Amino acid sequence: MPVTLHLVDKSVWASDAQARHDLARIYADAPAERLVMPVDSFLQEHLEDGHFFGCARFNDRLLGAVAVKADAQAWWLSELCVRRATRRRGVGSRLLALVAKAAHARGLELRAPASQLPVADQLLLSRLGYRPHATGDYFVLAPPLQGGGT
Repeated sequence: MPVTLHLVDKSVWASDAQARHDLARIYADAPAERLVMPVDSFLQEHLEDGHFFGCARFNDRLLGAVAVKADAQAWWLSELCVRRATRRRGVGSRLLALVAKAAHARGLELRAPASQLPVADQLLLSRLGYRPHATGDYFVLAPPLQGGGT
């Protein structure tokens, strides 16, 4: 499925009703163990804290999202979720490749806290060639970009 990257920060959230609707639907479709708080609270708190979402867009709709917190060295990823109707079609893998390309273009690494990563996400990352950092505290998300970046 050919998806493109769409970054949703606080300003996009405020101005794009379709992005608000789609992000709410993406996370409403999340497995119960994925979010520890109500969807609206999660979305608002993440954006109010100055973070953003990397989203997979197809035909002007958002199909998947990953929460991103940026620091000087890396984008930290959490809460990867794809709409139920489009799961198992490569949307999550493609989204991670697009986010990786965008981070690397900014000279940043991708990371995900190991303690917060569901087993399914750990398996996905391992399958895509991502590896735990030597400390074991986080995954370094720096796979080869061929195939996912175009």
